[in-house]
Amino acid sequence: MLDVRRLRLLCDLSRLGTIAAVAQAHTYTPSAVSQQLAALEREAGVPLLERTGRRVTFTAAGRVLVTHAEAVLAALEQTTAALAAVATGLTGPLRIGAFPTAVRTLLPATLVALGRQHPGLELTVTELDPVAVPAALRERRLDVGLLQDYDVAPAEADPTLDAVPLLDETVFLAMPAAAPAGDDADPLPATRDAGWVMASPGTLCHTVTLHVCRSAGFAPRVRHQADDFATVLALVAAGQGVSLVPQLAAADPPGGVRLLPLPTRRRTRVAYRRGAAAHPAVAAFVTAIRAATDEFLAR
Repeated sequence: MLDVRRLRLLCDLSRLGTIAAVAQAHTYTPSAVSQQLAALEREAGVPLLERTGRRVTFTAAGRVLVTHAEAVLAALEQTTAALAAVATGLTGPLRIGAFPTAVRTLLPATLVALGRQHPGLELTVTELDPVAVPAALRERRLDVGLLQDYDVAPAEADPTLDAVPLLDETVFLAMPAAAPAGDDADPLPATRDAGWVMASPGTLCHTVTLHVCRSAGFAPRVRHQADDFATVLALVAAGQGVSLVPQLAAADPPGGVRLLPLPTRRRTRVAYRRGAAAHPAVAAFVTAIRAATDEFLAR
């Protein structure tokens, strides 16, 4: 019988590429991961990995097992969901990961609705940049999480996760109201020499700003770094630079900010592990956050 936990380590090795990375993801030592993978090879009865010094590559049998292991893990999620569906009442933990703007605008109403309808759920929210959500879901630190991508920076499909659409937003160029007016139809060229308020390197917002500016023919001159959009808009209002701000964060801008719509779109999805869509807690969360999103946008 193949051990499920070891199958998960094998899939993570396929995704992350090195035993050291798998060890870091699971807070194991590399030697512990190697021992578990060696035990999986004994269970399988065939070599799964080829080792050359510190490098490992998959054998043909290893690649076959990874493909089937991903299906097994998804089937286990479906089984867990089916068992939860026949239980009386929703109970237990529901760990939610969301980006800061959603935590401030969408999550409060979502949590209130879930707490009222399903008081047995133990709701926990973790604020995360969307780029960190897939790993947290795969490593079972989250049960549901909000993913994002932009039309100019689409996300690659993750075979271990499923997701449903939640929100499609306009992205605005936020400028100080006193700044010289440019072409409202194409406002980016006028910011070529402006200072920019940028998100931290490595975040999705930072990557998208670089892409949008370079597509307009220039590299942004970074003046300030801030990851919270409320802070970003406050800096723009103070004349400290310009920035890109999505619709969700621009619903109530401070005075002194002019918002010019760009053709760029930001897309938000609710993600969970493949096979978990029918889990009652996951389904309840999707229903609640969609209702909260509709209410927020209407208001």
